[in-house]
Amino acid sequence: MSHLLELRNRIMRGGGSILLVFLFTAPFANDLYEYLAAPLMSALPEGNSMISTEPHGPFFVPFKFAFAFAAVVAMPYLLYQLWAFVAPGLYNHEKRLAVPLLVSSSILFYLGILFAYFAVFPIIFAFFTSTAPEGVLVMTDINAYLSFVLKLFFAFGLAFEVPVATVLLVKMGMTTPESLSTKRPYIIVGAFVVGMVMTPPDIFSQTMLAIPVWLLFEAGLYFSKMVKPREAEENEPSEDLTDQQV
Repeated sequence: MSHLLELRNRIMRGGGSILLVFLFTAPFANDLYEYLAAPLMSALPEGNSMISTEPHGPFFVPFKFAFAFAAVVAMPYLLYQLWAFVAPGLYNHEKRLAVPLLVSSSILFYLGILFAYFAVFPIIFAFFTSTAPEGVLVMTDINAYLSFVLKLFFAFGLAFEVPVATVLLVKMGMTTPESLSTKRPYIIVGAFVVGMVMTPPDIFSQTMLAIPVWLLFEAGLYFSKMVKPREAEENEPSEDLTDQQV
C-alpha cells in the first residue's frame, strides 16, 4: 500500500507540474500555434492559408497545443518523479548512472523535436505544397496540422533516444558492443523500417528520421564501449573482498 501511495503522489506531482506550466502557456496559446505553423505558412503559395473545418477549432486547437507544449516543458520533472519512485530499489552505482541518463534523455528528446521543426518541416512542407496539382489550393486544417506535427515531434523525440537505449542494453548485460557491431546492417534496415512506421507515408520524412537513428546508434555504440555491464560491476566488490581476506 505504501508503494501505491508513493506512486499516486508521484503521478499527482507530475500532473500538477503540467497544469502549472499550462497556466503560464495558455494566455499565449495563439502565439505558440502561430510559431508552430510558421514552417507550413512560409511554404504555402501566396494567397493560401490555413483553415478550420470545425466551428470550435480556432478556439480549442491552440489550447491543445499549449497543453502539449506544457507536457514537453515539464518532461524533465516527470522523468525525475519516475526516477525518485524507482530510486530506493537501485544500487548505488545504478543511482549514479540514472542521473546522467535522465539528463541525456531529456536533452536528446528536445534535440529530436528541434531537429524536426528546423530541419525536417521546411523540407517536407515545401515538397508537399509544390506537388499540388494545378488548380488545387493547399489550405490545411489547423487540427489536422497539429496532429501531423505532434506525431512527427513524438517520432523524432523518441528516435533520438537511441543512444540511451543502446547504453542501457549494454549496461543490463542484454547485449555487448561487439554483438551490436555485427548486427549493424540489420539495424540500418530497421532504422528505415522505423522511419516508415513512425512517420507519414513520404520518402523525405522517413529518410530524415532513419538517417539520424542510424547515426545516433553509432554514437550509442561508441559510448556503450565505456560502460561496464551490471554483472561485472556486481562482481567487483566480491573480488575486492576476496583479495582483502587473502
